[in-house]
Amino acid sequence: MTEHKASTAEIIRASLKRRYRAERRFRLYGLLAVCFGLLAVLLLLTDIIGKGHGAFRQTYVQLPIHYDPELLGIGDATDPETLMRGDYQALVRQALRARFGEVSGRAEARELNALVSDGAGYELLARLRARPALLGTSETLWLLADDDVDTWFKSRGGSNEFTGRVSERQIAWVASLAEQGEVALRFNANFFTRGDSREPEEAGIGGAAKGTLLTLAITLLLAFPIGVAAAIYLEEFAPKNRWTDFIEVNINNLAAVPSVIFGLLGLAVFINFFQMPRSAPVLGGVVLALVTLPTVIISSRAAIKSVPPSIREAALAVGASKMQVVLSHVLPLAMPGMLTGAILGMAHALGETAPLLMIGMVAFIVDVPGGFTESATVLPVQIFLWADSPERAFVEKTSGAIMVLLAFLTLMNALAVVLRKRLERRW
Repeated sequence: MTEHKASTAEIIRASLKRRYRAERRFRLYGLLAVCFGLLAVLLLLTDIIGKGHGAFRQTYVQLPIHYDPELLGIGDATDPETLMRGDYQALVRQALRARFGEVSGRAEARELNALVSDGAGYELLARLRARPALLGTSETLWLLADDDVDTWFKSRGGSNEFTGRVSERQIAWVASLAEQGEVALRFNANFFTRGDSREPEEAGIGGAAKGTLLTLAITLLLAFPIGVAAAIYLEEFAPKNRWTDFIEVNINNLAAVPSVIFGLLGLAVFINFFQMPRSAPVLGGVVLALVTLPTVIISSRAAIKSVPPSIREAALAVGASKMQVVLSHVLPLAMPGMLTGAILGMAHALGETAPLLMIGMVAFIVDVPGGFTESATVLPVQIFLWADSPERAFVEKTSGAIMVLLAFLTLMNALAVVLRKRLERRW
C-alpha cells in the first residue's frame, strides 16, 4: 500500500514537472515571437530611416547671379508677360562659366550646367517678379544642386555606389566648390512645402500632405456623426427583429470588405452618376468615409454597450425621457470609446491607397491644392508614385515620405491612447 502511495505521489510530481516545463516552453515561445516581431519592425525602421533621412537635407550651390537684361532678353521687369519670356537658366549657366572658366565642347558644357537643378531658373524668375529692381544688378544665391550631384555629395567619404551618375569632372568641380565653402547641405524646407515634380531635388510632399488633411477632414465630418448616429439608433432605439439583425450582419461584413471595392463604388456612383470632380479631396473623403464607417459604428456600439444599465435606469427613474437619457447620460459616458474608434478609423483611412487609385487620385499633381474641389493626391499615393520612379534620388524621397506617414499614424494612435486614458471611466 505504501509503495502504491509513493508511486502515485511520484507520478503526480512527474506530471507537475512536465506541466511546468510545458508552461515554461510556452512562455519562451511567446517571448521569442514577440522578440522576432520587434526585430522585424526594428529592421524595417532601420532600413526606412537609413534610406530616408537624406530627404530632409538638400545640397545647395552658392553662385553669384547677374540679372543681365541682354542675356534675359527683357527690358522691363514690371511687365509679367515680358518676365515670362526670359531665359533664366542662362543666368545660371553664365554664373557657372564665370566660376570655372570657359568649357571646351558641348559635352563638358552639359556636365557643368548639370551641377545645378533645372528648376533654379524658376527661382530666379520668382525673385525678379517679387523685386523688379534686381534687373541689371547682381546678388549671391544658394541654388538647388542637381539630384545626381546631391546624391553623390551626401554619400561622399563612404562606399559610394552612385559615382556612375556623376562624372570625374563634376566631382572635381564640386570638390572645388566645397573647398571654398560654396557647397552645403541645408534643411530641405522644399520637401514639406512643394508639390510633386519630375525633378527629384524639387519634389516635395507639401501638396500630398495638404491633400491628405483635406481628404481626412471630409472623412471625419461624414463618418463620425453618421457612425455615431447609427450606433445610437441600433443600440438604444431600434427594435430587435430580423431587419435589425440583417443590418448588424451587413455592418460587420462591410468592415471586412476589401477597400478597393469602395473605390469601384466611388467610380461607378460618385463620379459617373453624381459627376463629382475626379481626383479631388471631397471625392476621396466621401469614399474613405465609406471605408471608415463600419469601424466607427462597431466601436461606437461597443462604447455604448459598456455604459452600465444602472445609469439609464436612474435617469428614467427621475423622469428623463429616452432621448434625454441618451444625449445627457449615455452619449457623454460613451464618447471616449467613440473618439478612440474614430481616431483608429481615421488612421486606417490615412494609409489607404487602393480606393483612391480607383477614383483618379493617382494623377501627377504639381500644385498644392487650395480647396476641397481642386485636384490633389494623398501621401500613400505619392509614395506609390515615387516608388515607381527610376531616378535614384526618389528612393530617399520615398523613404522620407514613409517616415512622415508613419509619424502621422503614430501621432494618431498615441492620441487615441491618451484620450482613452484621460476620458474613460471604470465602473
